[in-house]
Amino acid sequence: MSEEGGIDRAEMEKRTAGLAAVDLVVSGMTLGLGTGSTVKFFLEGLAEALRNEDVADIRGVPTSVDTEHRCEALGIPTMDLSEGVTLDLAVDGADEVSPDMDLIKGLGGALLREKVVVQAASRFVVIVDSSKEVRVLGEQAPVPVEVAPFGWSTQLPFFVSLGAQPTARRGTNGAMVRTDNGNYLIDLEFRGGIASPVDLEAALRARAGIVETGLFLQMADRVLVGTADGVKVRERALV
Repeated sequence: MSEEGGIDRAEMEKRTAGLAAVDLVVSGMTLGLGTGSTVKFFLEGLAEALRNEDVADIRGVPTSVDTEHRCEALGIPTMDLSEGVTLDLAVDGADEVSPDMDLIKGLGGALLREKVVVQAASRFVVIVDSSKEVRVLGEQAPVPVEVAPFGWSTQLPFFVSLGAQPTARRGTNGAMVRTDNGNYLIDLEFRGGIASPVDLEAALRARAGIVETGLFLQMADRVLVGTADGVKVRERALV
C-alpha cells in the first residue's frame, strides 16, 4: 500500500521515532527495552550502533519474552532486573499519548513488566507514530488490565460499574490469552474516553485480583513522535 494509504506511512513514522531514541543511548548505559512494533525499530538501530561501535558496554532488561528473543537474535546483551539496579533509560512504545503525556500501554500484553522496568529507570522515553496522539485517554484504545486467573470472571461486573465495556482477550483458538506472567488480560473500552484516568487507576488498583493496569500516568519524561516531517519532541514540564 502507498504511503497515502496509511500503512507505509505509519511504519515510516515508527521507524523515525525508534531510530531517534537510539541517539539518546551512550556507552555504558543499562537500558529498559520495551515491547512492540515501534520498539522493533529501536532495537534494530541499537544493534547496528553496537556493530558499528558507535556505542559499547550496553546491557538491556527486556520487558517481554518476545523482546528477549529479539535481543538474542540481534546480539544485544541483556540482564536481569535485580535488587538495587537502576536503569539509565527505559525506551518503550505506547498505544495512546494524551496532551499531558499520560499513556495507555499494554495492548501487546507486557504491561506489568513494562511498568516495573519504567519504575526502575531514571528516565522514560516513549516512541510513537503520530496516530497515537489523542485528546483524551481511551479515545481510540482500550485499557488493558492484567488479572489473576482465579475468579477472573467476577471482575467483569466491577469493570461495568466503572463505565467500561470489558472484553476478555482470547487467542485464535478461543482460549484466554495468558501474559508472560501467566495472568489473563481484560480490555476495557470507554466510549467517549476516560473522564478521570487518575480516579480509574485508583479504583482498579484497589480491587483484589487486579494485578496491573495499562494506565501509565505521569511516568513519561519525553515522547518522540514520528511524523512525516521528522521527529516531534515532547518534554514533561518541570514543576
